[in-house]
Amino acid sequence: MLLGTHALRLDDKGRLFLPPRSRDELAGGVVMAKGQDRCVVLWPDAVFRDKAARASEVSRGNATVRSYLRVLFSSAYDQVPDRTGRITVPSTLRDYAGLGRDVVLAGNNDSFEIWDTNAWEAYLAAQEATYAEQSEEVMPGLF
Repeated sequence: MLLGTHALRLDDKGRLFLPPRSRDELAGGVVMAKGQDRCVVLWPDAVFRDKAARASEVSRGNATVRSYLRVLFSSAYDQVPDRTGRITVPSTLRDYAGLGRDVVLAGNNDSFEIWDTNAWEAYLAAQEATYAEQSEEVMPGLF
């Protein structure tokens, strides 16, 4: 599982160090792509490949599905972290998510989301009150 909120910094080339406790899980490679809410989603390579295989089974007859998959896969970049656990966030993804120097890597179970720090703080502030008031009916029987 990819958990926690990690305050990180992008260097001038768009590189960041992955959290030490997650490096083993991500050492085999990662895939980054445009995410919803103007963030970058980072999956372990094996997780992304599994999702991609399942996506290939979905009917492309639906225009919304075609559009979603087109944007997702055309924005995806794969890479292997270097020996120090560093990856490069491509400039197209940095631009899409409005990433500045200070970023947050937010755990989301089978993925991380990379957010600009100010955007993350604004998003979280807007969501926390609703989250605190939600019942278990959002995901019945799970949480």
